[in-house]
Amino acid sequence: MYSNSLRYTKNHEWLRIEDDLCVIGITDYAQKELGEVVYIDLPEVGDSFEPEDAFGAIDSSKTSADVYTPLAGEVVEVNEALEDSPEIVNDDPHGKGWLIKLRFESADQLESLMNAEQYQKSIEG
Repeated sequence: MYSNSLRYTKNHEWLRIEDDLCVIGITDYAQKELGEVVYIDLPEVGDSFEPEDAFGAIDSSKTSADVYTPLAGEVVEVNEALEDSPEIVNDDPHGKGWLIKLRFESADQLESLMNAEQYQKSIEG
């Protein structure tokens, strides 16, 4: 289910590196735990974050949860489709349901993230 082309955080975010950008979203596990997503609060393009900073929030039928960036960097794009259709996160969390694209500062920060097998074990444990 989880892809080795992605990295994962303990907070249930995934990220994919595309050149010097990091695409960030929430995992399938996270969207199932949240339930039906009804609203997503995303940052502005140009906002900068440090690792583990909350960059937005997801409201669902069950709860509200912050979303954290695993890397330091600057937001270069937000998924504007989620403004009108936040349920995309439920339908395709690892694809069309991405949240932000971040120009990250250092690839060294990737070392602390989990691969697919490690993440799968963490959610089973």
